[in-house]
Amino acid sequence: MSNDHRLRTTFDNAAALYQGARPDYPAELFCDLVAITGVEPPAHLLEVGCGPGKATLPLAQMGFRITAVELGDALAAQARHNLADFPEASVVTSSFEDWEPPTGVRFDLVYAATAWKWVDPEVKYAKAAALLPQSGHLAVWGAGHAFPTGFDPFFTEIQHVYDELGEGDGGSWPPPPPEDQPDPTATEFEASGHFAVAATRRYLWTRHYTADQYIALLDTFSGHIAMEPAKREHLYQEIRRRLALRPDRRLTRHWSAVLTIGRRLDD
Repeated sequence: MSNDHRLRTTFDNAAALYQGARPDYPAELFCDLVAITGVEPPAHLLEVGCGPGKATLPLAQMGFRITAVELGDALAAQARHNLADFPEASVVTSSFEDWEPPTGVRFDLVYAATAWKWVDPEVKYAKAAALLPQSGHLAVWGAGHAFPTGFDPFFTEIQHVYDELGEGDGGSWPPPPPEDQPDPTATEFEASGHFAVAATRRYLWTRHYTADQYIALLDTFSGHIAMEPAKREHLYQEIRRRLALRPDRRLTRHWSAVLTIGRRLDD
């Protein structure tokens, strides 16, 4: 497994922050997920990498039965706490690669929210397909930073700080707007030989952050968790200093999510 994939264990360090700091996924996404896949409560869903239950809770509230698999001990404990009012939602502490369901169990839908990229590509598609009935669905989505036309200039300013610290990603600036951002997931679905793409949908939304709120968000990102403490402290000082100069002391961050739904190919 690559070094990038080893970073997946860092999220457990942010278990207490994650549910509050990360944005909620758009309600429209869940409506589309249900409409496109045709699943109805009390169908049995499998979630891969549930974290503290950010995507689990909305589906549990709809009445679905959910088995959620989570690698991190602390994140799994948070998920159990957040799902305590939903006895039909259970959380298993394991990697998806190592987890085995009871013999003969199949799921009406397998899904992953901001977790699929961390699962071993040599395993994930074949294993998901094996856990679904014929023509069953796999749904994957994430939430990332979007840079539409007119995005907050704060991010150009702070990018210089990342670059000075040697923490830039080396890409061109600014990144392409959301509509021009390629999403490799659909290609991966098709290339896996196990799924045909049934639908893709993109969602855009906006959140406003104070310095404390934004730093709490950054503390849930693997790259910032793994950053050298001195570099991280300097970065956070610069965020506070720059936002303190603004009249409202806030920044505006745009978010983008791409929902990809695949239909299992018949054996």
